[in-house]
Amino acid sequence: MRFTYTAAPMRVVFGAGRLAELGAEVERLGIRRAVLLVTPSQQARGEALAAQLGPRGAGCIPLAAMHTPVEVTEQALATLRRLQGDGLVAVGGGSAIGLGKALALRTGLPQIAVPTTYAGSEMTPILGQTEAGRKLTIRSAEALPEVVIYDVDLTLGLPAALSATSGLNAMAHAVEALYAPDANPVTSLQAEESIRALAAALPVVVATPRDGAARAEALQGAWLAGVCLGAVNVSLHHKLCHVLGGSFGLPHAETHAVVLPHAMAFNAPAAPGAMARVARALGVADPVAGLFDLARRIGAPRSLAELGLREADLDRAAEIATASPYPNPRPVTRDAIRALLGAAFAGA
Repeated sequence: MRFTYTAAPMRVVFGAGRLAELGAEVERLGIRRAVLLVTPSQQARGEALAAQLGPRGAGCIPLAAMHTPVEVTEQALATLRRLQGDGLVAVGGGSAIGLGKALALRTGLPQIAVPTTYAGSEMTPILGQTEAGRKLTIRSAEALPEVVIYDVDLTLGLPAALSATSGLNAMAHAVEALYAPDANPVTSLQAEESIRALAAALPVVVATPRDGAARAEALQGAWLAGVCLGAVNVSLHHKLCHVLGGSFGLPHAETHAVVLPHAMAFNAPAAPGAMARVARALGVADPVAGLFDLARRIGAPRSLAELGLREADLDRAAEIATASPYPNPRPVTRDAIRALLGAAFAGA
């Protein structure tokens, strides 16, 4: 057996109530003027946290947007310079954390990520940003947060529907890590445990959103999924989701939830070992059917049509998704991907 495994150099603070330690983490990094990054809907939370940091809180930038548009990053960069910020604190889901990464890449400033969903982006050196209708991916150590604070309490108010799709988004990272070309024993163990934890926790979280134990298990599963995503290369599933989100404006987590079982079904014949691990983690005989059933049970959307994609867009989506090569267990052709997208569009 031969493999290479690179561990990400970062600090993780996990548990209920750990957001109270934000000031200590800011001070530990030597940040004197921390700028909070949030979406517009979370502006009040961002401003409150900046105020709680006292002299070390420089202000709040409530501009984070889905798929990290380059024009939004440039606007945020101008505000960051005006505030004379020397450190970044991103609070929220993938949108806020994506903005933090984009700004860190442009400035080299230290960043703290405080996830409130199960997106997993906070554990990776990967930035996906949109420009001119295309979503492009950058992998750089400069994008990796120095500190991640996982406060379970911040997920208690996450709506059931968003918990479901965000959790399936995280699960997609773990599934693709199992059949990645650079998979290794460490990431495979992490991925299988991530899938198990998420599959066990999500039905409870959706039924009783304020169940702290289930929330903690889901967040731990998302953390492991993010670690996997940051350590290996992704394949077909993530490529399709980037195309559907970046070029057609589909919502990020919901798109992952719809596409995942179809991408799994496509790759299953070429990745039997990975599928066996997924089946074991889900506690089912058929991993694809098991995942589709899990999505149904937790109320996740199951078709691209539900998300607003037009049937007329399927041909163009298939063309974009196959325009450049990328690693995948099964060879990718335009006709095969068009058929996959057709099935995902119909929710078949």
